[in-house]
Amino acid sequence: MLTKLLKISCTSRQCTFAKPYELIPGPRGPFGMGNLYNYLPGIGSYSWQRLHQAGQDKYDKYGSIVREVIIPGQDIVWLYDPRDIASLLNERDCPQRRSHLALAEYRKKRPDVYKTTGLLPTNGPDWWRLRAQLQKELSAPKSVRNFVAQVDGVTKEFLQFLQDSRQGDTIDMLPKLTRLNLELTCLLTFGARLQSFSPKEQDSDSRSTRLMEAAETTNSCILPTDQGLQLWRYMETPSYRKLSQAQSYMEEVALELLEENINNESEESSLISAYLKNPELDRSDVVGTAADLLLAGIDTTSYASAFLLHHVARNPEVQQRLYEEAKRVLPNPKEQLSMDALRTDITYTRAVLKESLRLNPIAVGVGRILNQDAVFSGYFVPKGTTVVTQNMVACRLEQHFEDPLRFQPDRWLQNRSALNPYLVLPFGHGMRACIARRLAEQNMHILLLRLLRDYELIWSGSEAELDVKTLLINKPDAPVLIELRLREK
Repeated sequence: MLTKLLKISCTSRQCTFAKPYELIPGPRGPFGMGNLYNYLPGIGSYSWQRLHQAGQDKYDKYGSIVREVIIPGQDIVWLYDPRDIASLLNERDCPQRRSHLALAEYRKKRPDVYKTTGLLPTNGPDWWRLRAQLQKELSAPKSVRNFVAQVDGVTKEFLQFLQDSRQGDTIDMLPKLTRLNLELTCLLTFGARLQSFSPKEQDSDSRSTRLMEAAETTNSCILPTDQGLQLWRYMETPSYRKLSQAQSYMEEVALELLEENINNESEESSLISAYLKNPELDRSDVVGTAADLLLAGIDTTSYASAFLLHHVARNPEVQQRLYEEAKRVLPNPKEQLSMDALRTDITYTRAVLKESLRLNPIAVGVGRILNQDAVFSGYFVPKGTTVVTQNMVACRLEQHFEDPLRFQPDRWLQNRSALNPYLVLPFGHGMRACIARRLAEQNMHILLLRLLRDYELIWSGSEAELDVKTLLINKPDAPVLIELRLREK
């Protein structure tokens, strides 16, 4: 009887008695046929676009570990306990993930353009070969700080764009922020300016607008094509068709900008220029990287920035302290923001961003495919299982944070050592953490300092809390309406 209730999971260091995988609580669907029906519009109680709500419901019903059968043979184990999250994400043997499957298929069909499926979908040694070379330009703090002057210059142009494009007192910030991050992504990646703020580029058929739409279309198609029956493997489904068309356009622009970079020998420092000089990377590697950076760099930072400005606008006392810090860092707003100031003098700005990412992370959690058998919350989980952390839900639980739904940046300044470091992981953790994390954080710090130095932010949107739409990454589910009130000189 004991052997039926306990499973033995052995490693070189220990042999751990664990409850069997089959006993992990969670939804199996009618007759064990899977819970996919529960995500179907008009039928189920869940939605791919509200994964945080589904995650909270499963936690309330089943506890800190959940095994969900999507279809027979396709399980997801959800983790809510930070100890389990730490165990999962500290794996160091080429961590694998199951994501961007249709994007990988699209690229496999184009061997003339891509050598691999890119940094996002690729696993194993191919992934590490790319990651080891690409992270050299993005992981070192000193390398990232070299982009401060370029980012600061574009951000100042962005403030003028906001001023010029105001129609009335209120601005929907998200479309504007998307233009900013498209401009920054192209500048830092290719050394190229798209002039996204110009009247011409704001037309619906302009290159900037079409790139923004293509990035969002691709991201919105990832979850529907990753989960469930994956019929796109056998026929061209609507989701796969939309993803392919969006990627075709992004690929076309990436190739154009790459050629411009090569032909013009841009004097601006850029990531692509550095990668082209790397003997360990060939042209196909660089093309795939360029496409990945375009896809990953636009919406992720735009959505995160929109939530950040929403929280600041709704908390005047936080905003005042940010303004005081911005004045110390930028006593004369016409001068350039210094690299040294960003490194040492923006303690409160960092805390504000951290708190925003606690409440509204870039995604609901982080996914992995187990490279080896593991034990989570006392349950055996076999090698090859898809495991996803539920950081967004965990960050809103009272057992982890006092008054968890309150926006309180001081929690990161007063008692930070008491907070579990595996809860707020908006950029992931470990070997597969977001390769551009430092750059994204730096861009948002600069935006916040510049914006607060010149403007007071007044929330003009709904009184209800801004919620999330999960398009792989978390997007505000309503307009981010903010009045910008110019500060007195």
